[in-house]
Amino acid sequence: MAIEQQPKEFEEKVIAIDRVARVVKGGRRFRFRATVVVGDGKGRVGVGVGKGGEVMTSIAKAVAAAKSQMITVPLKDNTIPHEIEVRFAGAHVLLKPASAGTGVIAGGAVRNVVEIAGIHDLLTKSLGSSNKVNNAYATALALSQLKAAKTKEKVS
Repeated sequence: MAIEQQPKEFEEKVIAIDRVARVVKGGRRFRFRATVVVGDGKGRVGVGVGKGGEVMTSIAKAVAAAKSQMITVPLKDNTIPHEIEVRFAGAHVLLKPASAGTGVIAGGAVRNVVEIAGIHDLLTKSLGSSNKVNNAYATALALSQLKAAKTKEKVS
């Protein structure tokens, strides 16, 4: 008996899994923190962080958090409409539109967020912190602040 799998509405990508600890009287208690990016490849993307006693629990919580924080990115010919620079905590991210065929020039967490959003041509520079969580949040913030390109209509 084969179980039919429904196609997923969103693509999920784990950016980082970290083991975090809190100190108690008897020593350290370890948990896992997962950073996940969720998107549909058509301009919708969300970043979430979740913690749990097991890796799968933390990933599930992070996916739920990412889905609740979805944003819609205005796309213009597989790139972004204009240049934007954003700071989030110590992370500083610069995103620039690129001509068709350039590809995604990005690294680390920035690349994961941008690709799942459905952007195919983009130039980026990650300045400041190299923290994956803050860079992912900074990229999502930059994408949320983009303004849609104005279309010129003919007046007849």
